[in-house]
Amino acid sequence: MGMKSLEYASVKDRIVLLRSDFNSGVVDGKVLISERIKEGSQTIKLLKKKGAKVVVIAHQGRPGSKDFTSLKQHANLINKLVKIKFVPDIFGKVAENEIKNLKSGQAILLENVRTLKSEFRRRKSKFVKRLSSWCDIYVNDAFSVSHRGQASIVGFPKYMESYAGPLLEKEVEALKKRSLKNRLYILSGAKPDDNILLIKKNKVLTGGLFGPMCLVALGKKLGEEEKYMEQNIKNYHKTLKKLRKKLRKAGNLVKNPVDFAVRIKGKVKNINVKDFPLEYHAYDVGEKTIKNYIEEIKKADSIYMKGPLGYYFERPFLRGTTEILKAISKSKAYSLLGGGDLSEAIEMSKISKKGFGHISLSGGALLDYVAGKKLPGLKALGFYRK
Repeated sequence: MGMKSLEYASVKDRIVLLRSDFNSGVVDGKVLISERIKEGSQTIKLLKKKGAKVVVIAHQGRPGSKDFTSLKQHANLINKLVKIKFVPDIFGKVAENEIKNLKSGQAILLENVRTLKSEFRRRKSKFVKRLSSWCDIYVNDAFSVSHRGQASIVGFPKYMESYAGPLLEKEVEALKKRSLKNRLYILSGAKPDDNILLIKKNKVLTGGLFGPMCLVALGKKLGEEEKYMEQNIKNYHKTLKKLRKKLRKAGNLVKNPVDFAVRIKGKVKNINVKDFPLEYHAYDVGEKTIKNYIEEIKKADSIYMKGPLGYYFERPFLRGTTEILKAISKSKAYSLLGGGDLSEAIEMSKISKKGFGHISLSGGALLDYVAGKKLPGLKALGFYRK
């Protein structure tokens, strides 16, 4: 059986509930245009062209995080690519009226689904019940959230005719084509729990917040950077303990930064790890680390990279990510790159995408898939059925 493709669905004059992922970077309260917004807008455009009445649900950030915000700005950005109306409601009277008054070829974007507590419950919620009664077809086009067992991902397929969207299908097909066993992993990002899954029998290069955290787990004191991680990484001490055990087992398979790029009096300076602890943040990997990592890339048969190696929003700290991406694009290895932030970093680095095997818009879902986990979102669509 498997998943049903949207390509074969009859959508003309029907109300399509589209689960997209527009989760993007937010700087000083401003949502940045992202590849997720650009790519997701293409699916909306496709459905509108086919005469569907499109109801889009999506999220931004998570409750309590700095990037947790309304989707109103997202609607403004999407409108530059395809016409859509923002509705500041999800399943109340306002949303109901907007959905029932939709005409073929029109699209609306409902408010951030993560403002609902019921989004985080697996059982059928009032939100799922109402939207499934108002809409005709459900489409999951958010592979990047399909590792979450959340209501907007796993709830609707139980009650509605459901399909895989083109972006989700593209991701899955790319992953099915290639085995990622015995590969080089370049792991970054601020979610160490995800990365720990891949510390097994493969060589690993660390960066982002994950690199400093690995160093701390091995007993290195970092000063200000360590304080920052303690304050900003969820379940820091519990995760640190788990990471320590993994690193001890992995031994020399895990390579960590040997220097960092820091900001001192407005200037970028490289400082060796041995010179820490310091009162400076590690904003990027340093020059020696870049050189070491490039040598490892040259020896790899295939590469999986997750997340930028530094604080790429600021160009001086995009350097580590840019140099590593250049090395990957020039290597003979098949490369799989994941994470919305990494997609943005590639755009900022102005590196041709032709040199990479597949660039995913997903981070955690891609990592779980690579680690051999069954994704709840794919399971709900029937992907694992024979």
